[in-house]
Amino acid sequence: MKRIAPAPLSRRNALKTAACGFGYLAFSALASSVTKAAGASSISSGLNDTDGFTNPLAPKAPHFQPRAKRVIFMFMQGGPSHLDTFDYKPELLRAGGMNNGGDDGAKGKKSRLLAPEFKFTPQGQSGLMISEVFPNLSRHADKLCLLNGMYTDNPAHPQATILMHTGSANFVRPSMGSWILYGLGTENQSLPGFVTINPNNRLGGAQNYGSAFLPASFQGVRAQTNGESMANIRNKRLDRATQRRQLDLIQSMNRDLLDWQQQSPELEGVIESYELAFRMQTAAPEVFDLQKEPEYIRARYGVDEKSTRNFGTQCLMARRMAEAGVRFIQINHNGWDHHDNLSKRLAANCEGIDQPISALLTDLQERGMLEDTLVVWGGEFGRSPDGQGDDGRRHNNRGFTVWMAGGGVRGGIRYGSTDETGGIAVENRTHIHDLHATILHLLGMDHTALTYRYAGRDFRLTDVHGNVQHGILT
Repeated sequence: MKRIAPAPLSRRNALKTAACGFGYLAFSALASSVTKAAGASSISSGLNDTDGFTNPLAPKAPHFQPRAKRVIFMFMQGGPSHLDTFDYKPELLRAGGMNNGGDDGAKGKKSRLLAPEFKFTPQGQSGLMISEVFPNLSRHADKLCLLNGMYTDNPAHPQATILMHTGSANFVRPSMGSWILYGLGTENQSLPGFVTINPNNRLGGAQNYGSAFLPASFQGVRAQTNGESMANIRNKRLDRATQRRQLDLIQSMNRDLLDWQQQSPELEGVIESYELAFRMQTAAPEVFDLQKEPEYIRARYGVDEKSTRNFGTQCLMARRMAEAGVRFIQINHNGWDHHDNLSKRLAANCEGIDQPISALLTDLQERGMLEDTLVVWGGEFGRSPDGQGDDGRRHNNRGFTVWMAGGGVRGGIRYGSTDETGGIAVENRTHIHDLHATILHLLGMDHTALTYRYAGRDFRLTDVHGNVQHGILT
């Protein structure tokens, strides 16, 4: 069979095939030996340069014994107020209404401290102080590790959101989920290893779940709460055997091109995506069909109630995906940017997520999964102790709260703290890089060794920063 001429040469291929390509070959050999030597201490991407194409999503061994096998990350976009939810500040309650010395921008009017809008009470045997807006979640107080000393670099939503997801606000970098999938692979080869449900397309967009310079196989897959994108993906025109023959033809041409190009992460990603899509036609409809759940489970998550339907559906989908072997699952909830009408809007937001999160933790525990599932909750930053207008708070990147549960994390503790009025992290301060390093550690990965060589240097999720917070580990 006569080979079809490939697409126009890239500059790299032109160099390789020209007379001066001998120099390129010499450099390539040297670079290959250096890469192989450096790669001995890091986790491989799963792509074998000598044996042809292999499955990049195959499970990989961690650096050391993991405490968690998977992550469910609940992202609250907008900056939820830690001062009205998980960071109890009696001094702020006493000082509410006092002049804070700042200027709120309204014709020189001095800003005043805003007391917590809701009552805090001790919960569980640990006595963790949690706001009344979380009556259901409060029952799980002894499972929660409140990171009250969080801080980040930027008080603007776009930059802080991207930093939370990728570890960098200035450059396009792989997302946390992509790094985890690159490092560990996934347990179910018929489902994506990284799924994000209802992502916010306005702030960060695909960058929040993209793979950047990592091979395309490690990027996140979007899903919707109605499950339509996954539940109805079977081909209605072709039977499975016909599809397989059709796909084999396409893949033979893709692999032929890959053999000719020697190395192409983009093409490798295309090949794997086609295979995954074929396998998903059988597996995905089963996982995303929430009608298969018993009525009491649906009621527990609130999937049929207006106020909890959106987030309850996400939480139930997340549990089913975690049970099926998906490595990293992100669920999203927008609308936490409370510059005004905080008391009403925050209460409504918490009502929408309180019952579903409680149901998720209960469900995971009943199924014996909580001990190896790391659950993380938080936004891109918090809110200020001083008020804005009559009933609002400003952005605050200098101190806020993220909580974790399960997956090797000590429950019923507060780790770190902000100052007396909750504005600045002062004790056991935890940067986003530290959070990422700790998550990777719980999954059995050394964040300094999980690297990928790109543009002549080794990159990692935590860049040149990050400290594991050993104080929260079991």
